[in-house]
Amino acid sequence: MEHLRTPGGELGVEMLGGGRHRITVLEPRAPGARLSWVTSYPLALVSEIHAAKGRWVCDEIMRDEDPRYVEHAIRHEVFGYVEPERFAGRRVLDFGCGAGASSMVLKRLLPPCEIVGVELQERLLDLARLRAAHYGAERVRFVQSPSGDRLPAGIGVFDFVIFSAVFEHLLPAVRGPLLALVWRHLATGGVLFLNQTPQRWAPVEVHTTWLPLINYLPDRLAHRAACAFSGRVGRDDDWPALLRAGIRGGTVGEILGILEGCGGRPALLEPRPAVGDAIDLWYGKLSARHRWLKRGMWAALKALKPFGSARWIPELSLAIRKAG
Repeated sequence: MEHLRTPGGELGVEMLGGGRHRITVLEPRAPGARLSWVTSYPLALVSEIHAAKGRWVCDEIMRDEDPRYVEHAIRHEVFGYVEPERFAGRRVLDFGCGAGASSMVLKRLLPPCEIVGVELQERLLDLARLRAAHYGAERVRFVQSPSGDRLPAGIGVFDFVIFSAVFEHLLPAVRGPLLALVWRHLATGGVLFLNQTPQRWAPVEVHTTWLPLINYLPDRLAHRAACAFSGRVGRDDDWPALLRAGIRGGTVGEILGILEGCGGRPALLEPRPAVGDAIDLWYGKLSARHRWLKRGMWAALKALKPFGSARWIPELSLAIRKAG
């Protein structure tokens, strides 16, 4: 095994042939981070990702290469509402694209269209551009946001906007203005996909703390409980840090309330008939791990559907059309 050292730490590299190699995180290691992955990325690109992401290098590469990761989410949470063919020739905004994994997956899955990735951090955009160059991706470009509450000038109007795993990380004062701004860049008749965001009123907060009922506590008590009882939260983490980590998810009412009056009527779409309802959409995305427990949760949500159980689904997966 060869060793590769970057500012992100040390990797072990085992050449497997055919342009493939196994990378292993030697240090620093951390709970929850994937330690090994077989990739087709060139080592130069692996080095750049490791320098930026450190112990999360395998997770970042998997986001693109593992079909059970971002690709799985897109197939359920985007194609569960709109057929891929409808994206042909359209403009797609991948908002908060990070290091470009989601943009590369979209490029593979969608018919020819223009994809624009927007991200605040310049270092992540550098990685996104290296990824696009690796694949020789055409009609994909990446643009830096000037600030956390603004969009790049001159990006134009889009037919579809992907807003994945972003909303929950915005501070409350930023959520409304930023989502309204993105909505104004959506064409009339276009669709905003807002997904991978924790449901604010889920009985268990599964994004940041994994604590039950913490969603129902006032902010001050929720902060104390998170620091005292969650092994995923530091004892000295302040409340703004937990908000940025995603401890407070969103609700359908909150999101639709932001979009009302921003130009165009927000119309919440139902999943395609072949998918079922929102409960089926959520269940279809889940892995086979703890299958019977998840099946039991699905059955309970279905049984309580007349009483509004949809608001207890752990994660939001929304598609909102901008009606004229």
